Amino acid sequence: MPIDVVLPELKNALESRGTAVLLAEPGAGKTTRTSLELLQEPWLARQQILLLEPRRLAARAAAFYMAKQLNEPVGETVGYRIRTEARVSSRTRITVVTEGILTRMLQRDPTLDGTGLVIFDEFHERSIHADLGLALVLQSRQLLREDLRVLVMSATLDAEPVSALLGDAPVVRSRGRMYPVETVFVPRSREETPEAAVVRTVQRALAEQDGGLLVFLPGAREIRRVQSTLAGRVPGNVIVAPLFGALPQDQQQRAIEPAPDGQRKVVLATSIAETSLTVSGITVVIDTGLRRTSLFSPRTGMSRLVTVRAARDAADQRRGRAGRTAPGVCYRLWSEAEDRVLPESTPPEMLEADLTPLALELAAWGAAAPDELAWLDPPPAAPYSQAVGLLRQLGALDGAGRITGHGRRMAELGLHPRLAHMLLRAQPLGLGRAACRLAALLEEPGLLKDRAGSGDGDLRSRLAVLMAAAGEPGPREGGAPAGDEPAGGGDIERLLTVSRQWERSLASFSAGTPSPGEERDYRRYCGLLVSFAYPDRIAMRRADGRYLLRSGRGAVFARPPQTLAAEPFLAIADVDDEGAEGRIRLAAPFEESWLADYYADDLQVERSAEWDDAAGAVRARVRHRFGAIVLKELPDPKPSSEMITKALLRVVAEQGSRILPWNSKNRQLQARILFLRRLDESWPDVSDEALAAEAEDWFGPYLSGFRKKSDLKTLPLSAILENRLGWQRTQELNKEAPTHLVVPSGSRIPVQYEGPQAPYVAVRLQEVFGLLETPRIGFGKVPVTLHLLSPASRPVQVTSDLRSFWEGTYFEVKKDLKGRYPKHYWPDDPFAATATRRVRPEGGVK
Repeated sequence: MPIDVVLPELKNALESRGTAVLLAEPGAGKTTRTSLELLQEPWLARQQILLLEPRRLAARAAAFYMAKQLNEPVGETVGYRIRTEARVSSRTRITVVTEGILTRMLQRDPTLDGTGLVIFDEFHERSIHADLGLALVLQSRQLLREDLRVLVMSATLDAEPVSALLGDAPVVRSRGRMYPVETVFVPRSREETPEAAVVRTVQRALAEQDGGLLVFLPGAREIRRVQSTLAGRVPGNVIVAPLFGALPQDQQQRAIEPAPDGQRKVVLATSIAETSLTVSGITVVIDTGLRRTSLFSPRTGMSRLVTVRAARDAADQRRGRAGRTAPGVCYRLWSEAEDRVLPESTPPEMLEADLTPLALELAAWGAAAPDELAWLDPPPAAPYSQAVGLLRQLGALDGAGRITGHGRRMAELGLHPRLAHMLLRAQPLGLGRAACRLAALLEEPGLLKDRAGSGDGDLRSRLAVLMAAAGEPGPREGGAPAGDEPAGGGDIERLLTVSRQWERSLASFSAGTPSPGEERDYRRYCGLLVSFAYPDRIAMRRADGRYLLRSGRGAVFARPPQTLAAEPFLAIADVDDEGAEGRIRLAAPFEESWLADYYADDLQVERSAEWDDAAGAVRARVRHRFGAIVLKELPDPKPSSEMITKALLRVVAEQGSRILPWNSKNRQLQARILFLRRLDESWPDVSDEALAAEAEDWFGPYLSGFRKKSDLKTLPLSAILENRLGWQRTQELNKEAPTHLVVPSGSRIPVQYEGPQAPYVAVRLQEVFGLLETPRIGFGKVPVTLHLLSPASRPVQVTSDLRSFWEGTYFEVKKDLKGRYPKHYWPDDPFAATATRRVRPEGGVK
């Protein structure tokens, strides 16, 4: 095989450096040939090889193929371990495992005693478990096992970053055995669905080409639709076989094995068939260019499945499936223009997915933070922080972020932490078996929807089907269907197999503890179990029929009416994070009394006091809360004075001048202080904005016993402002920003400190005769603007330079005023004239 050419180089790299990166094109034989060839290397010294495959189907297929090469049954020299299934023995030296299995092995034995080489196959898929597994292995190698060798393999991978992560590991490259593949673009119209385009192109390819067809679709739902549509539309010698991870093993095997003589095969597959898995007889690939992925949103704390455009690296991998055994053709259901703008690579799962399982594994490993390990792409901060918060809520981590005993048991179960927590909480309540069945359903919530009959989102219906299939129908109550369907079907059998394995694990955890007794009514307690897994999704119905989640997010049923739509409380298992409110897909009723029974530590009694603008008073309330959900709200008969004061301070800060007793007197005082502050910033800022921002300092000491708007109207604002100034500054204020000026006539004229010409005084012209210079205030820096008035108090001149006025403009003004007011005193020399408040000065001056 092509890989044989570079095996000596690879063996030398592993022997001398201990790490290597192998890039081998499809068809080179890297997955099955490399492990067998390395088995006899002296440095392995009878230790075993762990070969990691990202998918269960590929792991099983690789083990069977290698065992066949040795003419042995699986479980002898070559074996495998995947979830729910293991075929190994004491003689096994190559164990093919899925990535989650490696994590469990490392957590139980960080040294990987007895293992000499760990191979990460198809590493370009960059699953979270692959990234985590590599990070843990590298730290184990650094601290505990210098002799442990590591090999990273891929057909399409940017080798340099991986090589650097492995300590500048050698990169070995192998050409594959590929036949030419013609690319045909057959774009679909906007109106045509991907499924319809696939059916059309399958019929075309069957007519134009020979050999088997491999069709890439984003998910099982689309595969089932195309399979149903193709029935009766293809020739009788054509077998249509689905291929996706949730299929039973016999159906998966049927899809990948050669078609019988005289027949052709159309395999409808997800991305499971992109790499590490050879589907026999394929010469034609039909690619929708779509993939399904789970995106996690830190904003909502939820994940959602989305269908997105596949990147170029994935499209090229799919195309290559057509050239493994003969020349082939790839039909791409998009245009050449769209092809030119495809994203270059698929984002690592680390950057898109829920990081809660990763955070739990790191805590179990003893890492206080992700940066203690080496990563190709470190976990993003926001989703990781969200994950740590959820683990604390589940009791897996303590306040310092260290793993608890409960968290260790969760990690050992190997489920998502939400489901592991549910199982552990359920067992002592006599709900362990039902929880295991429910966990299997929640891992794949789309299953059993049709069997449950209603399909309206009531999770009890689907659980009833599974319990009945296992011979556990339970009592007929709780408003859910009885679920008496007979057992059978691959989905049911697979779910039962998984759930029974978890039952055995739970039993091992509870060995030696008292039995919880007879299993309780799973229909009634289904919602309680869901709440253990999703405590942040306990929801209360609002008056308008929408629901409010404990987390504060809104949710609504997508297609009412629903059997659950009238339930006062729900535990929601599946809800999307799109839009302002999520759509509820799966839920079960939740009894309010369970909050006190099982969530007492999370219930809060919140006392508050808020200003009621309509009543013009503070209203104190007592709220009983569960997160964002207000369970009960009552008037508080004995609110604390501190709460009342804070509520008053808030309204003072918000409404300011609208609620405080401002009048002309204290407004003038405020303006005088601000006038001096403009000259000297050491004076306090008493603007409305500053008073609002510092309301507690200014008004707090005066609010004792206050509660109503009328109380606030009694606040002595002038005294409050002067008290904050102190005696010395008040005296300075009166001197440098006086309230009045005494003019030559003896009158006390008020000084105005507001307006564009401030400070200013409005005074009759006759009262300032003899005043030579403009008065100055503010430490002698600011001239007072004079609004000079006629005897009728109408403005005749505005000036800030009185001497210039007397010397010039006065004589023009005098002429006008003398004509209008002939009896009044209009001297020729204003500098020497006598000021008067009368028509003429006393003594009869003419």
